Amino acid sequence: MTSTPFNTLPLPPALLDNLSAIGYHKMTEIQRQSLPLLLAGRDLIARAKTGSGKTAAFGIGLLLQLDPARYSPQSLVLCPTRELATQVAQELRRLARFLPNIKILTLSGGTPIGPQIGSLEHGAHVIVGTPGRIRDHLRKQTLKLDHIRTLVLDEADRMLDMGFRDEIRQIAAETPAGRQTLLFSATYPDEIQRLSGDFQRDPAQVILEEAPSPLQIQQCFFETDRDGQLGALHRLLLHYQPEAAVIFCNTKQSCNDVGDYLNGHGFSALVLHGDLDQRDRDQVLVRFANRSCPLLIATDVAARGLDIEDLPCVINFELTRSADTHTHRIGRTGRAGREGLALNLVLPSEAHKVNAIADQLQLDPEFLALPAESVDQRPAPAPMATLAINGGRKNKIRPGDILGALTGDAGIAGNQVGKIDVFDFVTYVAVQRSEASKAQDRLQKGTIKGRKFRVRKL
Repeated sequence: MTSTPFNTLPLPPALLDNLSAIGYHKMTEIQRQSLPLLLAGRDLIARAKTGSGKTAAFGIGLLLQLDPARYSPQSLVLCPTRELATQVAQELRRLARFLPNIKILTLSGGTPIGPQIGSLEHGAHVIVGTPGRIRDHLRKQTLKLDHIRTLVLDEADRMLDMGFRDEIRQIAAETPAGRQTLLFSATYPDEIQRLSGDFQRDPAQVILEEAPSPLQIQQCFFETDRDGQLGALHRLLLHYQPEAAVIFCNTKQSCNDVGDYLNGHGFSALVLHGDLDQRDRDQVLVRFANRSCPLLIATDVAARGLDIEDLPCVINFELTRSADTHTHRIGRTGRAGREGLALNLVLPSEAHKVNAIADQLQLDPEFLALPAESVDQRPAPAPMATLAINGGRKNKIRPGDILGALTGDAGIAGNQVGKIDVFDFVTYVAVQRSEASKAQDRLQKGTIKGRKFRVRKL
């Protein structure tokens, strides 16, 4: 398919310059199909998977509706999880650089509400948040939505799965009837159509068929029984030795059980679920993305919004009930023309789930025998380790400051430093595991921007 540049749309030159500066030269398919509709003011239902560029699609649309001189919320983006809300807000800030003094505020649970109230008192143009916390602010009358021009329901299917329909209805009722309403979803269950009927006016539809190509993703199925599931997972990990893998479970309890088992057998695994506070959730996602912990165990809800480049492997410890959700799970690997691997454990009672997946993806399921047990083989350690520095954006720290502190005179080599993630009050840097102690000692004994900071290894 021929790629289309952004300058074929009637976009302001300043926006086009900013898109080019942040590396957006050609539109993705969801952007190509949806942006003309958004710019025409149409309500929209769009189905597109994570990583398709949908945030930039609705972001460009809502930013062009803003009046920078009016310091009251004019756009509201609802997301199912804190992580997705944070990611969406970060992307919107990048897109908004062409506009002067635009304030984008994140309102989600897991953090104290007091500072959010203080931020709202100073005004904001765009609110990105989770339904529960947005409703809390409406109840406290600390948030007014009477000037909303654009309402976005991002990952609407997951918000419905999480039981947020009533909250969404209550929030939408606080916004003007003449608003533009955009509904983005990775899957398209019947509930999406009903949700659209509640809030939208004659919506246009953009439905991308995102079934992964069998040539890009190798899917393998392995039959096991419930008592042997954990042992089967152990064997698959030792046999395939993926550099990184997301392991999907259907419940939080299953995630915890798998995490306990793998960490007890020498693997490095992290669990992502709703009981973690924001700092711990940030740490989990940072460590997985920077390759200092190769295995992430998550439910579909917890992993929504997770967008890891070049993920080599997805493992379905438990098959999902929905073929659509299965397609979305495995779609996290095999991106951008790379080959991906999806390993699926199947219980004897789950033949109907495999048949539904086969019909959805038009494939002939490949059942393989489980690899033989290996008594002597041990899991390989993660190539990187993460150091946490107790200073961040609020301390004016930038990635270049960390890199300079690590690689200055007699420091470690630049190619031994991995991803650097700067948050408000903490910075995470990945370094080669063999150099972690040296790097930690160097940062603790030295200074960053003339100041000393506490450093610990995660």
